[in-house]
Amino acid sequence: MAPAEPVTLEALPDILQHDTKVKLSGVDVDGMLRGKIVSKNKFLSIAKEGFGFCSVIFGWDMHDRTYNKELKISNKQNGYRDLIAVPDLNSFRRIPWEGNIPFFLVSFFDEDKPVCACPRNLLKSTVDKLKSNGYNAMAGAELEFFQFKVPTTAADSASDSVAPSVASFLDNNPPQALPPLTEGMFGYSITRPTLNKSYYHGVYDACAAFRCDLEGWHTESGPGVYEAALEFGQISEMADRASLFKYVVRSVAAGYGITPCFMAKPRHGLPGNSGHTHVSVVDAASGANLFYRATPDADAPWPDIVHLSDLGRHFLAGILDGLPDIMPMLAPTVNSYKRLVENFWAPVTVSWGLEHRAASVRLIAPPTAKPGATRFEVRVPGADANPYYVMAAILGLGWRGVEKKLEIPIPPLGKGQDVGDSADQGVRLARSLREATERFVRPDSIAREVFGDDFVDHFGGTRENEVRLWDEAVTDWELKRYVETV
Repeated sequence: MAPAEPVTLEALPDILQHDTKVKLSGVDVDGMLRGKIVSKNKFLSIAKEGFGFCSVIFGWDMHDRTYNKELKISNKQNGYRDLIAVPDLNSFRRIPWEGNIPFFLVSFFDEDKPVCACPRNLLKSTVDKLKSNGYNAMAGAELEFFQFKVPTTAADSASDSVAPSVASFLDNNPPQALPPLTEGMFGYSITRPTLNKSYYHGVYDACAAFRCDLEGWHTESGPGVYEAALEFGQISEMADRASLFKYVVRSVAAGYGITPCFMAKPRHGLPGNSGHTHVSVVDAASGANLFYRATPDADAPWPDIVHLSDLGRHFLAGILDGLPDIMPMLAPTVNSYKRLVENFWAPVTVSWGLEHRAASVRLIAPPTAKPGATRFEVRVPGADANPYYVMAAILGLGWRGVEKKLEIPIPPLGKGQDVGDSADQGVRLARSLREATERFVRPDSIAREVFGDDFVDHFGGTRENEVRLWDEAVTDWELKRYVETV
C-alpha cells in the first residue's frame, strides 16, 4: 500500500473546504474505537493542540462499566478529568459509507505527557526505540472472524434499524441458536462467498476506499467464517488499519443484517478466530530487510536459521524469552484461552520453527521465502486482541532481545512435531486470563521491564477486572449441569 501524502495544518482548510463536519476517534485498551463528530470549525481550531476528551474511556470496560478497582489514569478521585486528544493528521481518510465524512485518529495526552495506556502511544514509543537506532519495523495482520445473521422479527420490522438486534435475540434465545452466515466447513471456497456476494465484495471495496487495503480475502474453515490479510506496511500504520478493519466490516455488515464476531472462540468444538501477526525489521534509510542473512551460515545451530541474521536471531530470542510474561496483551479476554488449546491449530507453548504452523512463532525465510520477505509470524494472538498492544508486545520483546543479545533458548520444532509433544521443550503458556495476568503484573515481569510500571499496573488492573466479572458470572454450562443434580 503506497503511503498517503503527508497532511499539514496549512493544507487542512483546502482539504476540508467542502465539508461541514469531521469524525474523530481514539482507541481504548480493549481496541474499541471511541470518538465523536465535531464541526469543521471546531476541528480546525483544535487540529494542532488537541481538545478535551473524557478520560473515562480509560476508566471503564467494554460495556461502559467503571472498573471495580480505581486505576491511576481515570478515577473518582480525579473526577474522570479530561485528557487531551491530539489528531494525527496523517491518519486522514474519508468514510465512504457515511457520505465521505473526513476521519482522523487521535492519540491521548495528560497535559504534555503521552498517556501510557493509549494504544497508539504505546506502539509509537516502542517504534521510536528502533528509529533512534536507524531501524523501522514492518508488519502484516491476518484476522479471522465468524459471522452471524439474526432472523428478522416483527419488532425488527417495525424498527428504523436496518439490522436485527443481536442483543434482543440473545435475550430470548441461547447463544448457540445464533445462525451462522453460511453452514459447513468451507475454507478457501471460491463458491461459498457467492451466497453473499454483494456483502463479500462490499467489504473488500470499502476497505480499499477507506485506506485499509486487503492483500487477501477468503472463507476460512468454519460456518460463516472469513479471513482477511491486510496489506503489508509500516507497523504503526498496520496497527491503525487492523483496528479500522473491524470498523469497516461492522459498518458494511450492518446493512445486510450480518453481525461479525471477532471473539477468540465463539463456538465450542470449532477452531477459533486467530489474529496472526507478521513482523520484520528494516533499515530505515534503504528499507532493506535486516532479518535476512545473505551468506548462509554453515555453522548455524539448526538448519532453520541458516538464512536468519544475528539481529533476527536475537529478536526471535527476545520474543521467546518474554512471551509468557506478556500474554494478556496477545490474549486479553477470558474467552481468549478457550482458543489456545491443543488440537485446534493454536499454539499452547513457547515454540518456534521454520514454516511451522503449529508453533507460537513461525519463521518465514529462505529457502521457502524470498529474502525480502524474511519475517516472524506470531501465531498466539486472537482476533479479539488489541492490534496496537499485539504489535507493541512483539516489537518490544524482540528489541529487548536485540539490545541484550539474547540467544535462542530452545531448539525449533521439526516437521511432524507438534506443540506439547516430547520434542517440544517450551513452557506451557497460560491456560487462563487469571494465570496470564498474575504473571504479567508480578514485580519481576519482563512486561514491566519493557513497558514500565504505569502501563502494566493500568492494563493489568483492567484484566483483573475482567477476571472478577467472570468469577461472578453464572454460566449456561453451570445451570444446565447443576440445576437438577445437586
